[in-house]
Amino acid sequence: MDISLTVNGREHHLSVDPRVTLLDALREQLGLTGVKKGCDQGQCGACTVLVDGRRVLSCFVLAARADGEITTIEGLSGEGEPLHPMQQAFVEQDAYQCGYCTPGQILSAIACVDEGHAESDDSIREYMSGNLCRCAAYPKIVAAVARAREQMEAR
Repeated sequence: MDISLTVNGREHHLSVDPRVTLLDALREQLGLTGVKKGCDQGQCGACTVLVDGRRVLSCFVLAARADGEITTIEGLSGEGEPLHPMQQAFVEQDAYQCGYCTPGQILSAIACVDEGHAESDDSIREYMSGNLCRCAAYPKIVAAVARAREQMEAR
């Protein structure tokens, strides 16, 4: 079936099997490998993307049903542009560790701030709980989200 997806500000026309997930369409057809395939069961959050600013587990969404502006980690800042405040905070707080979960963590963290759930460390931990980090960098991730919150709210 033929579909169109708006990803990182660009419209893409794809021919996909109706059973293909958004995760697989982004990775395999558009080459956006920042979207990670973790558990493929919606439990680890590695495949998190933003759809119209809301976090979505892309392994749970059929590509044919995806509707809205999709943002992946590749869409946060262009080459030569400053990093998004959340990306910069992850670097400054050493919150990326091995890096595998980092794209999903950063996108989920942006949504956490935008949804107004980053007012305290406890709230950040609660709303980031669907994103697993095998390196256990959770304290650094919470610190990065708290640090980026003020800059994001000032934008």
